[in-house]
Amino acid sequence: MAVLITGGAGYIGSHIALNFLDQGRKVVIVDDLSTGRIELVPNNALFVRTDIRDTATLVRTMQAHQIEAVVHCAASTVVPDSVAKPLDYYENNVGGTISLLRAMKQSSVNRIIFSSTAAVYGIGDGTPLNEESPLDPASPYGTTKLIAEKIIRDIAATNNLSFVILRYFNVAGADPLGRAGQATPNATHLIKLALEAACGIRPNMTIYGTDWPTHDGTGVRDFIHVSDLASAHSEADAYLSAGGDNQILNCGYGQGYSVKQVVDVVQSVSGTTLQLLLADRRPGDLPQVIADPTRLMTLLDWKPRYNSIETIIRHAFAWESMRAALQQ
Repeated sequence: MAVLITGGAGYIGSHIALNFLDQGRKVVIVDDLSTGRIELVPNNALFVRTDIRDTATLVRTMQAHQIEAVVHCAASTVVPDSVAKPLDYYENNVGGTISLLRAMKQSSVNRIIFSSTAAVYGIGDGTPLNEESPLDPASPYGTTKLIAEKIIRDIAATNNLSFVILRYFNVAGADPLGRAGQATPNATHLIKLALEAACGIRPNMTIYGTDWPTHDGTGVRDFIHVSDLASAHSEADAYLSAGGDNQILNCGYGQGYSVKQVVDVVQSVSGTTLQLLLADRRPGDLPQVIADPTRLMTLLDWKPRYNSIETIIRHAFAWESMRAALQQ
């Protein structure tokens, strides 16, 4: 029996695939490669190139490979883009989820781990967000994820679908063995951009907003290592396969770092001085987003291994350095 990962050629999906493969699981990846990279697909994973809105292909894939669980990562994820192109985000993120769930029903696949986001929450009061914190997305991206969550919950209430919804906070880092990392074209992730500047791939990096109501005026985020996040998915699948109840769980460490603090660590790890540009806040951004991961740690046998901003940046720097060397 196998696990199917949508968006498995992407940054997070490829790390999830590696985690399952390292445990001896059979992995099938579906991805349309619109933002995913074929080089991130592990050699021992099966790959099917398709849009997840192609329900018929999903059904054939699930039935041919005896899929027993789905990890749904495929989505459009750039917050400012979602503000500019909301219809595209609704079509892909909501429409794609409906297509996937329809294929699962037709193929009698009853377990799903859904990649959601902290963007479903409202601004909050600066304290760590738990799963009962008010939901008030500031962007169409966050809204599409919240709608997809609701669809999954509604379907689970009518049949035997079981789910774990994982709300990601800020994902960063790279596989410690160098097998995968952030390679998405035109990526907008802070640590990715800072390290590209450190490696000479870009001439500078921009800080968006220095007047946020935070300790140093820049946005504060809870960064989680991508490999720790990947292990949460396999633990969630094990939890469901053992009969665990449906759950929504925050994925973070409960520790926030500002943009300026991240830049300082990037400069220390890389031994470079970044050329920084200052710009206005971006639409859809929030001042501070920190997780309360208590429920994740309590319900799942999840023990983070890389809970250090320096470790996260060192692993990401190794990946970016390797990519920069290949481009020379």
